[in-house]
Amino acid sequence: MKTNFSLAQLADPKFAQSNDILRKCVHCGFCTATCPTYIELGDERDSPRGRIYMIQQMLESGEPAPAETVKHIDQCLSCLSCMTTCPSGVDYMHLVDHAREYIEGSYQRPLFERALRAVLGLVLPRPALFRLALRGAAIMKPLKGLFNGRLRAMLEMAPGSLPKRSRLDERPVHKAKSGAKRVILMTGCAQKVLSPQINDATIRILQRHNIEVVIPPDAGCCGALSLHMGRQDPALDFARNNIKAWHAEMKSEGLDGIIINTSGCGTTVKDYGHLFVGDPAMAEMAKDVASLAMDITEFLAGLDLNIENFQPGLRVAYHSACSLQHGQKIKNTPADLLKKVGFEVLSVPEAHICCGSAGTYNLLQPELSGRLKTRKVKNIASVAPDVVAAGNIGCIAQIGSDMDIPVIHTIELLDWATGGPKPVEIN
Repeated sequence: MKTNFSLAQLADPKFAQSNDILRKCVHCGFCTATCPTYIELGDERDSPRGRIYMIQQMLESGEPAPAETVKHIDQCLSCLSCMTTCPSGVDYMHLVDHAREYIEGSYQRPLFERALRAVLGLVLPRPALFRLALRGAAIMKPLKGLFNGRLRAMLEMAPGSLPKRSRLDERPVHKAKSGAKRVILMTGCAQKVLSPQINDATIRILQRHNIEVVIPPDAGCCGALSLHMGRQDPALDFARNNIKAWHAEMKSEGLDGIIINTSGCGTTVKDYGHLFVGDPAMAEMAKDVASLAMDITEFLAGLDLNIENFQPGLRVAYHSACSLQHGQKIKNTPADLLKKVGFEVLSVPEAHICCGSAGTYNLLQPELSGRLKTRKVKNIASVAPDVVAAGNIGCIAQIGSDMDIPVIHTIELLDWATGGPKPVEIN
């Protein structure tokens, strides 16, 4: 792709990087075949190829982002399916992140939109505030018929009640036997509130396999939610906080991994080195941390799991989260682990297509998100599973809101299979 950035623009590392990314695109259109929004809408502007054209024009102009460009960039899920398909290796993830940052800095959104995004950026990364917000939403939920659009979507997504707060993931150290491996567990933010049993299951299975689990109290949100809304500075603040907390543990007693059981967070943490490429003070620490980041299934695949006569007799539909299969390129490992411990694992049609959760997407783009959810639920139902397993809390909440069978985290099934309690959702 031919570009025409000015020398002044190319002096900016972000523009220089976007220029390199754009020049790799050969307009082949392979990406359109796997882009969820293009499949649903049939509009070239809602395909990766179309968005790449618009991003190029927006960035080269140096002018405020046009409203039409903002609309179609906002409708991008950042599912990264296009990167799996692209034969030219176009780094769409970092290109669209730059586009969103540019939009955030140059485009004046309507007042309600600005307020909504500010509230989401404030509340979702902070478990205490998120818990309080969900309690308020539960009170308002019976009145959802009085609202339309995004407010109604938020009330529909909010659970009627919240599970009890876990105390396991608030303990800083979970000891194991001497000579054990030592890992950090990233406990997440929204997941701690919506499904605290996921962290509990993770801690149990790691301890059961002689892994010491450390949870630094100073660590928190990974920054992904802010990053994907174009709010670069808050995202870097969250990331910087984690890097310092985790790096201190690396230097003190050493680490064998930083375990992440929310794949959306995992994709961002593994990219910390790139986020701080222009910050010499943080760059090396960021790279060190990113090199140790592992999805929980990646880590478990390297262990000899303790399985004794486990015969669940359950058909499991494994939903591969986009952030796991496209973002982290982890495609078969979770399903292979489920098979290994005794589950019958079913392949879901159109497994590469996003469920429509995508961080805050189901709150900001409820109509498109709902269409993708309906498509995903129909595909899952077609294989008649007893339970659905996924590795990302957003997917679990999204799919579970429209299914009458349990939708739970892969780690809960693996914990059960290796001596943990049976998930409460399974009868």
